[in-house]
Amino acid sequence: MESLLVGSFPKASSPLSIPHLAELASPHCCSNVATYSFKRKAFRNAGKSCTTPLRLQLQGRTLMNVRCFGGRIVKSNSSQSLKYRVKSASEQSFESEPSKTTWSSPQDALDAFYRFSRPHTVIGTALSIISVSLLAVRKLSDFSPIFYNGVLEAIVAALLMNIYIVGLNQISDIDIDKVNKPYLPLASGEYSVTTGVMIISSFAILSFWLGCMVGSRPLLWALFVSFVLGTAYSIDVPFLRWKRFAVVAAMCILAVRAVIVQIAFYLHVQMFVFGRPAVFTKPVIFATAFMSFFSVVIALFKDIPDIVGDKIYGIQSFTVRLGQEKVFWACIYLLEMAYAVALFVGATSSCAWSKWTTVIGHSVLGSLLWNRAKSTDLKDKVAITSFYMFIWKLFYAEYLLIPLVR
Repeated sequence: MESLLVGSFPKASSPLSIPHLAELASPHCCSNVATYSFKRKAFRNAGKSCTTPLRLQLQGRTLMNVRCFGGRIVKSNSSQSLKYRVKSASEQSFESEPSKTTWSSPQDALDAFYRFSRPHTVIGTALSIISVSLLAVRKLSDFSPIFYNGVLEAIVAALLMNIYIVGLNQISDIDIDKVNKPYLPLASGEYSVTTGVMIISSFAILSFWLGCMVGSRPLLWALFVSFVLGTAYSIDVPFLRWKRFAVVAAMCILAVRAVIVQIAFYLHVQMFVFGRPAVFTKPVIFATAFMSFFSVVIALFKDIPDIVGDKIYGIQSFTVRLGQEKVFWACIYLLEMAYAVALFVGATSSCAWSKWTTVIGHSVLGSLLWNRAKSTDLKDKVAITSFYMFIWKLFYAEYLLIPLVR
């Protein structure tokens, strides 16, 4: 399995060494130049991150800036055609940029795995399972060891599959991530492709093993469908790699985040843990509908900060096709529509505490979203990336409100 997967993925390109820098100059515009010089001599030891920029000069003309990142030299932006962005904004507050390509301590190894696991998705998966599991609770006596054990089994199996899916996406997107997310372990060279394949293969096997040991059909179906869609979304083989197609990519994310998580894990607790018939209550229907809006927004918004790499490698996302501003405001309007529906659902509740909690909660979240959107600079990648992580925080907050819908 490992050798098959490795063969399907692009190999990480070798680091760009100093002698190769001369090759970056166009022979048509600088054919008579024999030498080049560096304006600064500021390298650290190999394998460490250099934050001091260097300038490559040919006949006194600065062609490009370079920066050492993770032991390699990367081209940087200038006003000429030979320009790339060097200093990539950190995508989220949950992740930190790597400082070493070799691990000098267990802490470095854990940090690399932390970034590889894409922690914002891990948190979202865990919160969503806990939230929808609570929708199956009818009385206080349902909070029993059997309930806690069933929820824990579902969370562990789902997180193992989650890491498989995000890891597979990174393995398939190494070159794209070198442009969009150079701090990820595979893009920075901390992980080899073989290491990545070993990790995701192990986690997928462990996820299915745990699902089989538990014996819950809804849980197994959730894992299987997530595996199939996650693989089809990322892996670069004929007829797959659905992320290339904007509508299909959005449908994959919607199916997993909006349908599978809500329905399958609710049924896992309702039918397998409590042994009750499948009954889709108002809160379950609301959660599925609301998260359908949210999943579409996440599917659209995640490509806004990545427009440069997606353009280079032919990923026809909605952002590439329509532009950042149109997609950004489409996401805002979709979420505001979802909050308006949530306000209506809360206002029609016959339970007083549920009515006031959901109405006030969604009003606050909708207001925060609108105010933050108006102050976001769409020309600043740092601001856009920060706003994307704000969307995930709203996602977490919604799962705190869903169990209160009655």
